[in-house]
Amino acid sequence: MFSRYDDFGYVSLDPVTGIHRLGGNGPSLTTALAAASATRRRVALLHIDVDMLRSINANMGDDVGDKVLSAAAQRLRKIIPQDGWIWRLGSDEFIAAIGYREGELDGSGLADRIRDDFRVPLSIPPYTLSITFSIGVAIFPDHAGNAAALLASAEQALLRVKEEGLDNVGLYTHAPPARADPTDGFAERFVEAMESDQLRLFYQPLISADDGGLCGFSALLRWQTPDQGTLLPHPFLEMVERVGLSAKLGWWSVEAAAHQLAQWRLQGLDYLNVSVQVTEQLLAERDCVDRIGELIYRHGLPAKALELEIPESAMALDVREVATNLASLRELGATLTVRDFGLGGLSLSSLAQYPLDRLKIDRSFIRNVAIDARSAAVVRGIIAMGHSLGMKVTAKGVESESELGFLRRNHCDFFQGYLFGMPAPADDLYDLIRRRFPRPGAFATTRPERTLLLLDDEENVLRSLVRLFRRDGYRILTANGVREAFDLLASNPVQVILSDQRMPDMSGTEFLTRVRELYPDTVRLVLSGYTDLAAITDAINRGSIYRFLTKPWNDEELRGHIQAAFRAHEEKSRDVIR
Repeated sequence: MFSRYDDFGYVSLDPVTGIHRLGGNGPSLTTALAAASATRRRVALLHIDVDMLRSINANMGDDVGDKVLSAAAQRLRKIIPQDGWIWRLGSDEFIAAIGYREGELDGSGLADRIRDDFRVPLSIPPYTLSITFSIGVAIFPDHAGNAAALLASAEQALLRVKEEGLDNVGLYTHAPPARADPTDGFAERFVEAMESDQLRLFYQPLISADDGGLCGFSALLRWQTPDQGTLLPHPFLEMVERVGLSAKLGWWSVEAAAHQLAQWRLQGLDYLNVSVQVTEQLLAERDCVDRIGELIYRHGLPAKALELEIPESAMALDVREVATNLASLRELGATLTVRDFGLGGLSLSSLAQYPLDRLKIDRSFIRNVAIDARSAAVVRGIIAMGHSLGMKVTAKGVESESELGFLRRNHCDFFQGYLFGMPAPADDLYDLIRRRFPRPGAFATTRPERTLLLLDDEENVLRSLVRLFRRDGYRILTANGVREAFDLLASNPVQVILSDQRMPDMSGTEFLTRVRELYPDTVRLVLSGYTDLAAITDAINRGSIYRFLTKPWNDEELRGHIQAAFRAHEEKSRDVIR
């Protein structure tokens, strides 16, 4: 039964995707399970199937299909936590696994993160391809006690979920698969779910940029089914809309969120607000404003404490009832937010004409802001546009210190994402509410000091440079690689950068050219024992670097060059102020 998992022999890296094949010389699933067991962690194993890859191969050719697999694998590697594992299994299949404890990212959360990230199409020139996944999830030791059985359980979960259609996630269950068409009787089952408390709201913290303090929660829908475990909304929302229950679900969500907000306020937590997603169908109903107004009055809530997240699609359709209701909700005092701005086709003219308070930037826009100039420019533009229209801006899906640093430096107002906490039931949030500041170090007041970033792939060179410059009182940051340097730049206000020229990832001039696009106010220098005259001359002419310095260096001359670079930065800053 399990022989398929040993078909690959001992091939170390898959030539198409560049990741290890399951059963090859790479990471061992058996070893991973043993390590997790020893540290009392569960392991979530995801069997990931690329939907419709055969169709891509048939219609566009195997070369395009291979490029899709390669691009998908590289994106998956970025999504999966550093202490997780990923393998290629077959022609269109991957295996991913993560260890976790209670309250940490689990299998369902990782599947949700993967599907959210792949909402952004893959660029496979000359094509732009939207890719979806079917994912089966099994948990060690809950569903299986060894690697082979765990793989089989995840495969069974995948096969079962594919019977329901593409782009779905399913958790392994011992129950036999249903033979009936999954669409039959869905409306009745979903109404019963609402009436029998199977629907839940999980809450993810919202963090203020002012002080890093908790200011509210974003309410996220979950369906706790008796046979499939907890379902994320993606698999069933389309079905809900198809059977005409979107307005009913929208009202249930608003009512449940308001009730929880009232409970927190009765406990004296009057600084908390709650944002909740409002469906397009609810907004189009004539009594929408009256019902929400009565709900706010019944619970004794300040209207502004209830943030209503409006889908772009509702405003893009230009429905008169929606426009009227939005204006009335604003008059009522509710906070109105555009949900996942940039994904739903809302024109800028429509954005300007509606009475809106906030924009929520989707995760897909911010995940590369620390390293990609175009992504950074888009996010800067959204923040600046929102502020110019009198709106606050929330960044959704903040997962790293570098993303947070970039967003703070560009004056984003609120943050939401795994960096601050995973979505959880209200009863599990009291420790976070008590602490109130989930990451106080990230929001510590930054002193206006001179910060120097040193980049070199040789550790002994970095140590020598640190010893040299420490006497001048600089705050010194060091990086062995380009990715680490970009993370440091996103998280820290750096004035001067000294980079080696010859590095594995890219040359110093290439790195500093990208830095110039992302952080034009920095002063950038190259220190190298190798002289690529053409590249250096071109970089200087384009303003990418301030000076080119050679190894080995004279200590006093090099200190003088760095001092001059800081003076140049300060003079430029004074000119801007004038």
